[in-house]
Amino acid sequence: LKFLSPDVNPPIPWYRVIGASGAISSRGPGTQGAQRQRDALVAEGVEVTVGRTGEMRVDFRGYGWFPEVGTIAIGQGVVGQGEAASEDDEEDEEN
Repeated sequence: LKFLSPDVNPPIPWYRVIGASGAISSRGPGTQGAQRQRDALVAEGVEVTVGRTGEMRVDFRGYGWFPEVGTIAIGQGVVGQGEAASEDDEEDEEN
């Protein structure tokens, strides 16, 4: 998500944002945010399981988004297309 432009169209729905471990964040005691997120994901056909400690999880092997390297424009270039040139590289090019 951090690589996506804030102007992405259509925007990414809040409930599709899940932690890197696949766990849905609890949002704190007394809130129903995690349940609302689970319900929205299930409505889209995403399987949400409950772990041993009661956490709700999404299996990224089946439902994760893994774009191909070099396909996400981030303003300064494209993620995964080479690395920034070092000062040594720039000096070599000048000589």
